[in-house]
Amino acid sequence: MKKIEAIIRPQRLTETISALKAIGITGFTVSQVVGRGKQKDAKGVYRGKNYTVTLHPKVKLEIVLSDYMVDRTIQAVIEAAQTGTDGDGKIYVYPIFEAYNIRTGSVDDDIDDLAKQEG
Repeated sequence: MKKIEAIIRPQRLTETISALKAIGITGFTVSQVVGRGKQKDAKGVYRGKNYTVTLHPKVKLEIVLSDYMVDRTIQAVIEAAQTGTDGDGKIYVYPIFEAYNIRTGSVDDDIDDLAKQEG
């Protein structure tokens, strides 16, 4: 099992979710986050006062899935979230050693139903 964390622009969330559903990924967590990378500061004026935004709003998708779905999932996220400009985001992949089903208290060997459908 692997965990994919994708930090993307909030404006690309709907397209990214559609792309995940199109490849059969239906389980994921979405969090609103702020962060900083190569994207430039945003400057503005609010009620006559200048301000600078150094942390930009982003969305973090967390997806735990079977190893064989990792490459397809990464490609789907890139195709849906990419705009070609600084600030598009990052994707991280982590190994998952164990998962537990809270309802039953048992080890969750089938983190997704994809293995049952295709395996």
